[in-house]
Amino acid sequence: MRKRFAIAIPAFEAQATIGDVVRRSLPFGPVIVVDDGSPDRTGEAARSCGVPVLLHDVNRGKGCALRTAFAHLLAEGYEAVVTLDADGQHPPEEVPRLLDAWRSGADLVLGTRDHLYDGMSRVRRTSNASSSWLISRVAGHALPDCQTGFRVYARELIESVGFPESRFEAESAVLVRAARRGFRIAGVPIRLDTVDGRATSHYRPVVDSLRIARAVTRARFEDVS
Repeated sequence: MRKRFAIAIPAFEAQATIGDVVRRSLPFGPVIVVDDGSPDRTGEAARSCGVPVLLHDVNRGKGCALRTAFAHLLAEGYEAVVTLDADGQHPPEEVPRLLDAWRSGADLVLGTRDHLYDGMSRVRRTSNASSSWLISRVAGHALPDCQTGFRVYARELIESVGFPESRFEAESAVLVRAARRGFRIAGVPIRLDTVDGRATSHYRPVVDSLRIARAVTRARFEDVS
């Protein structure tokens, strides 16, 4: 029997894009959306596509939105969760390629973009490359793209390492925990509908970079016994 998976889309202020992302995702598997306290009609746009929408009354951050999705889907018995962003940067048509890596034994699959860095702005290219280098050093494992939100998480990994951080730093800290506990991490080069992505990102370079630095440092010194 093939293992079951579902697709989770954390969304904040994504009214203009969420419908297209959901519709393009549906051919590949069950989809849920977590509306993370959006002040616009993000949740309504997602519901109009016929998918479940989990709602946060206030904005709690991407890490919280993913934690909500994981708790819901693992309780439903799914063995893996595909995550992709609501802003339309990640092509859902790439989902099968990430799933192939999971089915081949990876516990955490990253949809990597380092082969596309030349098409990004200098700021974004430098930020992605430097953070991947730093997090790889902390994790003790070469990680090609630590900032990508296009991923597959195996059930065993989430149940083992958790997802305690609230915002963007959660996706970096989980890499450190996974690597230090010996989970298999695989990278799959993907295409992007929008290579740079700065216009649609809610990432705050200074504040969120500091959060990431603190989170990965804390994860590095956690007891893994």
